Order: sequence, then structure tokens, then C-alpha cells
Amino acid sequence: MRNKSKILMVMFTLILTILAGCGNSSDKLSSKTDNQPTDNNLTESTDEDSSNQDVTDLEKDTTENSSEGDDNTELNDQEDASDHTSTKPDDGELLKTSKITESTKEEYLKKLNEMEESDRNSEAGTTTIELEEQEMERYKKWDVELNKIYGLLKEQLSTERMDKLREDQRNWIKHRDEVAKEASLKYQGGSMESLEYVATQASLTRERCYALVAKYMK
Repeated sequence: MRNKSKILMVMFTLILTILAGCGNSSDKLSSKTDNQPTDNNLTESTDEDSSNQDVTDLEKDTTENSSEGDDNTELNDQEDASDHTSTKPDDGELLKTSKITESTKEEYLKKLNEMEESDRNSEAGTTTIELEEQEMERYKKWDVELNKIYGLLKEQLSTERMDKLREDQRNWIKHRDEVAKEASLKYQGGSMESLEYVATQASLTRERCYALVAKYMK
């Protein structure tokens, strides 16, 4: 009898334990079911944010592409404008060029006068070496100007006249050096010999500049 009661107690306890376990499982299932809408809302919210981000990125890409397209269009417009720009001088430039050509002779004579005035106003050296250096600089200056004049006359003169001037110029160079040599012989063997030679060359070159401008330049 006692053993039977003991068995019944064990079975009763076991039944209570099983029932308690079933109750906990039911509570967990109910809790999970109640929380499910929240998870769905979270998922939907995440999907919505992702969709909005995709739209924003798409709009951004579209804006950037549009901006790049505008830049390309502007560049193409500039290139097109450059392609159609005329390289021919306008009337104002032609008039300016014509004016310079017409006043070349007058302007050059004025320039030569200013160069000569500068020579007269320059302070003379106190030694033979200084004087010779000054005369060498003067000769170089006038020789450079003579070459400029000669080059300009090549553009202005006819072929026939230019050929004649070329021959005259060769003869003049020989004449210049001969005259300079003859003038320096007065001081042959002295410190003034080389000074006189280069000084004569400078003076004759200056005179030749005036002569070419006056005779040939338009």
C-alpha cells in the first residue's frame, strides 16, 4: 500500500513537470508570435531606407552626369567657336599695318637722330682703353641697326633694286674697312691706332644707316 502511494506521488510529480514544461513552451511561442510584427516592421523599414538610399544615389549620379554633360557641351562650344574663328586680320589691323609702312621712313630717321643724340651725350672715358671700349659699343650698336634696316628693305624693294643694293652693300663694307685702316695708320704703332680704326668704322656705319633710310626706305 505504501509502495503504491509512493508510485502515485512520483507519477503526479512527473505529470506536473511535463505540464509546466508545456506552459513555458507555449509562453515562448506566444512571445515570439507577438514580436514578429515588430521584426517585420523593422525589415520593412530597413528595406524602405535602402530603397530611399538607392533613389538618392541614382539622383546624385544623374546630377553629376548632367553636370559633366554641361561641361562637355561648353567645351565643345568653345572648340567649335575656336574652329570658326577667322585668322584674317580685321580692318583695324590692316589700317595699322598700312600706317606703320607709310611712316617707316619718318620714324626711322627720328630713331637714328635719337641714337646719335645719345652718343653725343654719353660721358667719354678718361683712358685710351675706356675710349676704345666705348667706340666698340657704338660701332656694334650702329651695325645692329644697319642690319635691321637692310632686312626691312628686303621686304620693301623689288627684286631688281634689292640685287643692286646687295652689290652696293658689299662694296660699301670694303670701302668702310679701307677708310678705317687708312685713318688708323696715322697712329701706327701707337695706342691710338686701334681706337681710331673702330671709331672710324662706327662713324661710317652710322652714316650708312642714314643713307639707306633716306634713299631706299618708303
